[in-house]
Amino acid sequence: MDSTERPRGPHLEWTVLPSEIGPLLLAATPEGLVRVEFHAGPDRAGRMIDALVSRLGADAWRPEPGREVLLAEPIRQLKAYFAGTLRRFDLPLDWRLSSGFNRQVLLELDRSVPYGSVVGYGELAARVGQPGAAQAVGNAMGSNPLPLVVACHRVVENDGGIGGFGGGLEAKRTLLALEGVLPRPLF
Repeated sequence: MDSTERPRGPHLEWTVLPSEIGPLLLAATPEGLVRVEFHAGPDRAGRMIDALVSRLGADAWRPEPGREVLLAEPIRQLKAYFAGTLRRFDLPLDWRLSSGFNRQVLLELDRSVPYGSVVGYGELAARVGQPGAAQAVGNAMGSNPLPLVVACHRVVENDGGIGGFGGGLEAKRTLLALEGVLPRPLF
């Protein structure tokens, strides 16, 4: 539903936010921010929302820009993050899209890896009591429904490699440079 009428039953509010790493799909329920998704161009955003509506059993509502209710604060904080003035997101999060080990790892990441720092996949596995589960931590990062806000770009390979990232390696480099972990590109 891409309407000016707000749904009456279970619903989510969504928008596409332009950013330094490309268009981001943001979706929130009354419980909190539920989804951040990369590469949300016009050809993909509709499919992303359809999948989310199906999974959550909620109607979708896209308010006009500047008239967001549930997304007003996430938009403000993401803009501040990209401007370099926000180092820690303080938002209610709806964790329904993550469970079990994946959620445990993401909660630990959010709790213990601050802005401007990185952690290895293996180290994060050890922090949740599963030494040797580095690959499972990588899978948890890949399933993160709230990238940027729950900063999976801060997880790198134990040998110093940058590792993977759902938003693409160039986006990961950009985010790590924004946080001062990597040097900013010259051009």
